[in-house]
Amino acid sequence: MEKREIYTTAYMARLSLNEDEADKLEKAISRMLEYFEKMKEIDVTNLEPTTHALLKNNKLRPDITAENTDTGAILDNAPELEDRFIVTPNVL
Repeated sequence: MEKREIYTTAYMARLSLNEDEADKLEKAISRMLEYFEKMKEIDVTNLEPTTHALLKNNKLRPDITAENTDTGAILDNAPELEDRFIVTPNVL
């Protein structure tokens, strides 16, 4: 990446770079681009696509419906009711 492109990108990102920062950034970006070029050489034709390198299985609990929910017992434990609704304090 050329220094002109670094300054253009920094301008669009509303960043101000001094000469030393631009030099360091130019070297770092060049190293990253070289690494990406090396990655293109790897044969991935027989690999399964993944969304995360360490994802092994779903961490969510199973979606199980509850039968015979006793709404009367729930309403009996509510501190304040209005008709058949639980009254909660306003938050705004």
